Amino acid sequence: MSELLLSARDVSKIYRRKGEPPVSVLKRVDLDIGVNDRIAILGKSGAGKSTLLHILGTLEAPSHGVVKFKGKDIFDLGENDLARFRNRQIGFVFQFHYLMIEFSALENVMMPSLLAGESKSKARGLAENLLKRVGLGDRLTHKPNQLSGGEQQRVAIARALMMKPKLLLTDEMTGNLDTATGRQIFEMIRLLQEEHGIALVSVTHDETLAQSFPRVLRLDQGELFTLAGGSSATQ
Repeated sequence: MSELLLSARDVSKIYRRKGEPPVSVLKRVDLDIGVNDRIAILGKSGAGKSTLLHILGTLEAPSHGVVKFKGKDIFDLGENDLARFRNRQIGFVFQFHYLMIEFSALENVMMPSLLAGESKSKARGLAENLLKRVGLGDRLTHKPNQLSGGEQQRVAIARALMMKPKLLLTDEMTGNLDTATGRQIFEMIRLLQEEHGIALVSVTHDETLAQSFPRVLRLDQGELFTLAGGSSATQ
């Protein structure tokens, strides 16, 4: 594996609700992600794939265990520093886009940079270049409801890459698309991932899509197993 970027050790997640028994979603998961790695995580609906992705992306904290980014425990950071880390180091592409419907494609892509304090002119230039790179140079001023599902996903990809993250996390990124469009989106992400030199972790239930990744893992009943490639995540 390449130089280590992120490591998760003994990560568990238990949800507790008053009056209900605890639900264990992740059980002592270990995972190493190297710089430029490309990893698919397979699992059925409800297997905990999204929960694991949220923990890797610091959207949720583990109930137990440690997640380190370049050797530093990221959950030791305060709330503001953690938000800043997430904005600058992690890119997300979700199944349901989460684009802001009142803003144009260009404004949606600019947003992470503006939140980080970048000037509007610089953010605009970067966002325009990214949208052109994903084939939407003629859709800059279109709002989400004026775009197809595939075009909305392309906007989400451009937004995820806006801050030049070290790690790109995707959650069922082609789940709402037809097969042909889904393959195009996946190939675009693969090329951009290689071009930008970032690590990619993609959770999916699509066995065929997963087999195109160098490393394939399966999450089953809260435990993570290696199916192909590296062995660092074997339980």
